[in-house]
Amino acid sequence: MNTKNALLCISVFVLALSAGLGVIQAQTNSKADAVAAVTKLEGDSVKADLANDKAFYAKVLAEDWTGGDSGGKWFTKADMMKMMDDTAHNKTNSEKMTELKVRVYGNTAIATYKDTYDAMLNGEHRSRTVISTDTFVKMGGEWKLVAGHASEAK
Repeated sequence: MNTKNALLCISVFVLALSAGLGVIQAQTNSKADAVAAVTKLEGDSVKADLANDKAFYAKVLAEDWTGGDSGGKWFTKADMMKMMDDTAHNKTNSEKMTELKVRVYGNTAIATYKDTYDAMLNGEHRSRTVISTDTFVKMGGEWKLVAGHASEAK
């Protein structure tokens, strides 16, 4: 191998290595950005619950969202919107989220956490701690909540 070929091989190797490192850094930054965005959405959801902010959920919930609550019922986005209109029977008095962990897999993010709340849900008073899982998918540049589930913590 002559000097020109050796230099060419080394140059190609350095360029490939730099490109690979750039891709890894972009993926790491993208993953960190996704974790930050979903973490913010989860925090904002607590604020929205306390303020009965229907507009927040209208924007964040995917049209085909389903949520399973700790009482063993499934809800759709339409159910949630209707419930938020009935503040006499649906109101969050207090809520605290802890142990939030967000994992990202491409355009999907899974958030798990513990949620302690005192609320009225369809006229039933609930004061409990639940473990929850929320699934987000990035759609059209925005993170949308597509599914959620909560079970009473033991």
